Parts: sequence; structure tokens; C-alpha cells
Amino acid sequence: MSITPEAMMKLAILAPLAISVIYQDVKYRRIPNLLVLTALVAGIGINSFFGGWNGLGNSLLGFGLGFIPMLLLHIFGAMGAGDVKLSGAVGAILGVSLMPITLVLVAMTGGILAILMTLRAGTILSTMHGVLRIFVGMLPGWEMPRFAMARDRRHTIPYGVAIMVGSLISAALFRA
Repeated sequence: MSITPEAMMKLAILAPLAISVIYQDVKYRRIPNLLVLTALVAGIGINSFFGGWNGLGNSLLGFGLGFIPMLLLHIFGAMGAGDVKLSGAVGAILGVSLMPITLVLVAMTGGILAILMTLRAGTILSTMHGVLRIFVGMLPGWEMPRFAMARDRRHTIPYGVAIMVGSLISAALFRA
């Protein structure tokens, strides 16, 4: 199965975006807005160019499907704002059809990254306690916990890494 020009263009945007995001998020724990905005505009542009009005709709729905779940996590303190915006931009690039599998791959990648970081930091018990609090908070009659941002950002997970790795895997395997 050969790669289409549209899929090639999407990978051509995702690859350098991934390099820049991973560097910025690991080193500074920030994802620059200009980088995310550029990716968003490029995603909408590519999908519109190759798919016309349907491509535009596909891109906007992909944005929503990438943005909304991460926004919900952000509201509960489990995700940074840059990660929310980045996920929306990735959705605009990949389109709505690839976002469900992309979100699964991002969650799997993020889980692996979280396990590695908690092992490295020696915070397995406190992390498992926090995860248990989230699951209990989902039960009827219980309140969802709100987590404070860690003072030392080195103890946060650079989730932009998971978003970009999951997105690249999705685009490469399922042909953006």
C-alpha cells in the first residue's frame, strides 16, 4: 500500500512538530502557542486543500475530538493547557477518522511514560493513590478530586511527548 500525497504532507508536518514539541516539553515543560497555532493552521489548510469543504469539516471535527477530552482532563488538573491545545491541533491535522485510535495510542504512550517517570522518581505509591482517587471520584455520589500542579515541574509528565509519539504512530500505521 503506497502512501498518498495527503498522508505524506501530514507526516511532513507531524515529524518536525514532534521534534520541536518533545524538545520544548521535556526541557521547559511548555509547548509554545505559536508552534501549536502553526500546526492547527497547517492541518486545516492541508485537509481543506485535499478534501475541499469536506476536508475542512473533517479537520474541524478532528480538532474538537482532540481538544475536548483533553480539556476535560485539564479542568480536573490532570493535563496542561499546552497539551490540550496541541491535541486539538493534532486532531486538525489527522482529521476526525483517525482521532479515536490516536487518542488510544496517546493514552497508552502516556501511561508508559507515566510508569517510567514514577519508577524513576520513586513515587509509585502516591501516584497509585491519586489514580485510585480519580476512579473513586467517578462513582455516583463521590466528588472528582482536583489536583494541584506540582511546584517542581520536573515532577510533571511532559504529555506533549505522548501526544506526538501516539500521533506519529497513528499517522504511520493508519495512513493519515
